[in-house]
Amino acid sequence: MDVSMTLWVLTILGLSALIAIDFFIGRKPHDVSIKEAGTWSVVWIVLAALFGLGLLFFGNSQASGEFFAGFITEKSLSVDNLFVFVLIMAKFSVPSHLQQRVLLIGVLIALVLRAIFIAAGAAIIASFSWVFYIFGAFLIYTAWKLIQEARSDDEEDEFEENRLLKSVEKKFGVADKYHGTKLFLKVNGKRVMTPLMVVMLAIGTTDVLFALDSIPAIFGLTQDPYIVFTANAFALMGLRQLYFLIGGLLKKLVHLSYGLSVILGFIGVKLVLHALHESGVHVPEISIPFSLAVICGVLVITTITSLIASKKQTEREAAESGDGKPAASGKSEKDSVEV
Repeated sequence: MDVSMTLWVLTILGLSALIAIDFFIGRKPHDVSIKEAGTWSVVWIVLAALFGLGLLFFGNSQASGEFFAGFITEKSLSVDNLFVFVLIMAKFSVPSHLQQRVLLIGVLIALVLRAIFIAAGAAIIASFSWVFYIFGAFLIYTAWKLIQEARSDDEEDEFEENRLLKSVEKKFGVADKYHGTKLFLKVNGKRVMTPLMVVMLAIGTTDVLFALDSIPAIFGLTQDPYIVFTANAFALMGLRQLYFLIGGLLKKLVHLSYGLSVILGFIGVKLVLHALHESGVHVPEISIPFSLAVICGVLVITTITSLIASKKQTEREAAESGDGKPAASGKSEKDSVEV
């Protein structure tokens, strides 16, 4: 798809305006209700759908199909990110009325970092077509790792701060409690970070790890940087509302890792086939409509089987407790997270 510099500028301005509106509406710290989260989740999905239809009418069907396939893939992978966000919020004991501000700034940091990743990835692909072999192999390996994690014994979840975050905390120092929405303050004449700033950095930098599989995954569906960026932007910008909407349901998605592993493995194979085709080897290539059908099918099946398994687990634990009160059901797919 031919994208002019003017269209790039207009798109970035448009996305910036949407982010500004989102920030303005949620500028006052408050507890986000299910109704508010649900309404805005629908708004972001509708905006993404309208953008995809715009690509169909003003671009072509291939661009539109690639956008929807990329958006759905990134959205499903972002749901997996929410598991870690829950751990981070718990680790730093973030007050409920500040969580929406943390997620908003954290997602903005993630969006900027992903834009850098996308630009680098597009430049590498344009210069070295053999990088598809690396991307494909990495996605297949990631899919295998996800299955291994899903099959391992579940233990208590734990979030560990990465070295970068620890070094920043050591350099600036951290206040002992939250001070509203303030990110920095002076203590004994020294400028220190508030816990709120630390959490925002944790959310934003954590996404770098997730980008390592999500960016190659979407490049397996399209090599158009414009579509890669916009699909990521729309998937990330609705993540904050999704956190509050399905936060309580995350533990019930017990088969999510299996579904994501199938999707990543499928895209990995697609990338390898594409690389072979680019090298002159006559192999079948997987079309975008087929890819979209596989991705949607896997997500639907995974959700249904997860809810069935979670319900059976709840009933079993209720029966074992003997008091008719179901115990907490479902466990996180991740044993521990280190970023």
